[in-house]
Amino acid sequence: MRPWARLGFWLPLGAVFVWGLVVLLLREDTLRETTFTLMMFVGMASSLNILLGYTGYVSFGHIVFFGLGGYFGFYLLSQQGLWLLPAAVGGGILSGVLAGLLGLAVLRLRGAYFALATIGINEAARAFVSNFGPFGGATGLFVNFQAYQAYGGAGPALWTTFMYLWLVTLAVLLVSALVQGSRFGLGLMAIREDEDAAMVMGVAAPRAKTIAFMLSAFFPGIIGTLYFFKNGNVEPGDAFQLHMSIEALVMIMLGGQGTVVGPALGAVVYQGLRGYLLTSPLFKSLHLAMAGLFLLLIVLFVPAGAVGWLRHRFPRLRKVLT
Repeated sequence: MRPWARLGFWLPLGAVFVWGLVVLLLREDTLRETTFTLMMFVGMASSLNILLGYTGYVSFGHIVFFGLGGYFGFYLLSQQGLWLLPAAVGGGILSGVLAGLLGLAVLRLRGAYFALATIGINEAARAFVSNFGPFGGATGLFVNFQAYQAYGGAGPALWTTFMYLWLVTLAVLLVSALVQGSRFGLGLMAIREDEDAAMVMGVAAPRAKTIAFMLSAFFPGIIGTLYFFKNGNVEPGDAFQLHMSIEALVMIMLGGQGTVVGPALGAVVYQGLRGYLLTSPLFKSLHLAMAGLFLLLIVLFVPAGAVGWLRHRFPRLRKVLT
């Protein structure tokens, strides 16, 4: 069955499409900001799932592509006067190319060695940007307020940015679903189960992993550019926060790795929990520790995530929750 012929193909796309449309129609600033954050994490988790969920490679450095791609896109629009959309796409292309180059080296590693290498890449990227003159060094870059006038002012510019993020989130989910239902995706899943056996069966593992790595990196570069443009500035401390990679991992594991619905569901649930923890007097300083605890509990007791548990408990949902 072709992927678009399944109900599960349309479920996450339909939910994100309808929710984004509702926000655009209601035009409420608070709702827009809340949804912006939620969609950003849906996009980040779903893009990381293309690598982690389908190939089994755990990356703690996914935030590198958000940071470097966002920096480059922000540089294009703030220093070179490029419009937001082409600047964001430029950030995504840089992230994808960088992932392709890094993949030639780090994707030779497996397991804990790959995970540790991605942490090192994140710290190296932070140090590089902090000392790179065109990107503003340690102080970062700022956008001139006049730049927002091209979009009708600061308020309309925020709505434009939200609309672009909404479309990017839909694109991430679409690509994830197409990969999952393709021959290429089956090859990635074979790598996840047993890479050596997959290569014996004819899967070109190095090339497949590199393509998956590039796909997973392309979208964070775009999302980073949109996020920094919305904030009006970018600096190393905000661009390379390791905990954002960890939180994306928690979202994937919470919802269900290797599925399309899982990362989106995990992002929604985790963001709800995160919002509660950050506003709780007791837990507001411990939300990252709680994220680690959630990850440990999920791995120990529900390794397949919420989607995997639901599919096992209710077999009829297997055609819906993909």
